[in-house]
Amino acid sequence: MGGVDVGNGGRKAQRSTNAELNLIPFIDLLFVTVAFLLITAVWVTNSRLNANAQVPGPTDAPPPDISQQEKILNLTVEPNQFTLAWKQGNDVVSEVKVPKPSDAGEPTRYTDLAKTIETEWGRNGGHKDASDPKIDQAILHTDNHTSFKEIAAVMDALFATKRDYTAGGNGKLDRVPVFNMTFAVR
Repeated sequence: MGGVDVGNGGRKAQRSTNAELNLIPFIDLLFVTVAFLLITAVWVTNSRLNANAQVPGPTDAPPPDISQQEKILNLTVEPNQFTLAWKQGNDVVSEVKVPKPSDAGEPTRYTDLAKTIETEWGRNGGHKDASDPKIDQAILHTDNHTSFKEIAAVMDALFATKRDYTAGGNGKLDRVPVFNMTFAVR
């Protein structure tokens, strides 16, 4: 152990001034502090984000091709009507409004909506070839107050339009829905 001997100067009447210091806790604290210093130094260098200020960017990269965006059918459920809007990016290509039927029959069916969707897909749909594995996209916009029965009827009208599709190399012709639907709730 470490100790300090200051001597007593030949006096016997006083207490001894020799003291032993326990240095093991001090050394332990020193090692722990060094360990934390090393760990934080490693994490600080790993979390660094290298960035530069090349504002226009590299000139050798080709510009993004925006003209290849596909048309998407946006079907909006409103209180008195349906709005069918084909959008390509932020541009509206076509928009049609279909009034809701006024009769409140027990089974809710939107046959006029289904016919209009089929007509609009015939004009603006992108994937009509039987060998094309892609399908067109449709986004169903509705609010939280729309009943499940009405949403199911709109989905039935949306999936009523079908196209021919040959899957794989077997040449078998199937009838599949033309849209892949996504919900968007307001």
